[in-house]
Amino acid sequence: DPERCTLFVQSHVPEHAQLAWVMNCLTGFGEASRMTQFKDKSAKQGADRASVGLFTYPVLQVADILLYQAHQVPVGEDQRQHIELTRDLAERFNGRFGETFTVPSAYILKETAKIYDLQEPSIKMSKSASTPKGLINLLDDPKTTAKKVRSAVTDTDTVIRFDPEAKPGVSNLLSIYATLTGTGVPALEEKYEGKGYGALKTDLAEVMVEFVTPFREQTQQYLDDPETLDAILAKGAEKARAVAAETLAHAYDRVGFLPAKH
Repeated sequence: DPERCTLFVQSHVPEHAQLAWVMNCLTGFGEASRMTQFKDKSAKQGADRASVGLFTYPVLQVADILLYQAHQVPVGEDQRQHIELTRDLAERFNGRFGETFTVPSAYILKETAKIYDLQEPSIKMSKSASTPKGLINLLDDPKTTAKKVRSAVTDTDTVIRFDPEAKPGVSNLLSIYATLTGTGVPALEEKYEGKGYGALKTDLAEVMVEFVTPFREQTQQYLDDPETLDAILAKGAEKARAVAAETLAHAYDRVGFLPAKH
């Protein structure tokens, strides 16, 4: 909802890249090397193929956050480390150059801190997964969404019980179901006692379709009206730049950059 959220394209607000460079200069090589996502992705791609952009991407995220003086950042569990980096760099900058940035904290909902792949419930759901069958896309059509849920990997047992270690697939489905409906996991276990996985998957598929449909329809409305979408993004970028430019100017002044003469 553009009335409640500031929607913009990151590259339309150059202050993101400008502040990222400043924060890069405060980030230790070893510090950046310890970022788990970089280690995982570079291991998959091969160290020789991993780019400097991938290596410094967490620092760009730092700039994304600090530019807007955010107090809390809603993230999944896998991003906790990046928020800690953000906190460290904000405190380092403030300590070295004077109070400039708000030091944010991670806002992580326990129930949805990590949603797992429907086909490989040992790994998180991600767009970079080996197969799209385990990924729920908000823009998937209802039939595709329902099919993915009904095809979710479970186990050879038939008991519906929350046990992430022994039954990761079923536990993942229960977590998603509980989050979307506000129903506690114990209540769901009781509801589906003796009913088997088919009933759980069928009902969850309906719940999932009902949940994502408004997002898909609203997004499609914007995509079908490029002029309105462009106007929303332009207005959002203007609004974002008003805040970002002020923060960047303050940071530049603290560091001692020579201001341009007009």
